[in-house]
Amino acid sequence: MTMLDARTRRYTTLTDRQREVLALAANGKTNAVISRRTGLSPVTVARHLSIVYRALGARDRANAVALALLLGELTREDIDQPARRPTRTSAA
Repeated sequence: MTMLDARTRRYTTLTDRQREVLALAANGKTNAVISRRTGLSPVTVARHLSIVYRALGARDRANAVALALLLGELTREDIDQPARRPTRTSAA
């Protein structure tokens, strides 16, 4: 059994609110910004993230995001893609 198998065995589906908070965190938002955007208190935001980490078996935000993507709790569409810079072409 791999480590991921062990994690998915204890894994529970995230609530819509937990997924929303994690998606905002995945996009680099601080707990204070997440609080303002969702109308939740900062303590509630921290509690949601703590529950998410535990549910996913994650160590921190980055690990939670990676696991949520892997397990289908978040999709690439949930994460803002940075604008691509135009590439320079060399004139020969």
